[in-house]
Amino acid sequence: MEPLLLGPAEPGPGEQSVWMRVERQLSDDPLLHAAVLAYASDYVLLEPVLRRHGVGWGDPRLRPASLDHAMWFHRPARVDGWMLYTQSSPSAQSGRGLGLGHMYAADGTLLATVAQEGMVRLKE
Repeated sequence: MEPLLLGPAEPGPGEQSVWMRVERQLSDDPLLHAAVLAYASDYVLLEPVLRRHGVGWGDPRLRPASLDHAMWFHRPARVDGWMLYTQSSPSAQSGRGLGLGHMYAADGTLLATVAQEGMVRLKE
């Protein structure tokens, strides 16, 4: 799959998976881990929408915006351990798209589900 950091991209499949974790060990406070998980959930969720539109983050015409963001916490998470974040975009057209995500612990346990609608406009 092509990285989206540089310039325009070709339209492609609206899905991707990303491994992520915090670089250092955090305290055992479950609220801290939930807060970091929520922050991380917004990190790449619009990328499948960009892929479906054939736009890269480095495109100077790009004007993206999150229109809404919802998250369901299913189980406590340890964000200082590896997590797999799978994302897809079941609908993307006319400069808008829906991103859906699932965050899993390294053992495959579902930690959270995320949904985000985004706007993807290109300035002429």
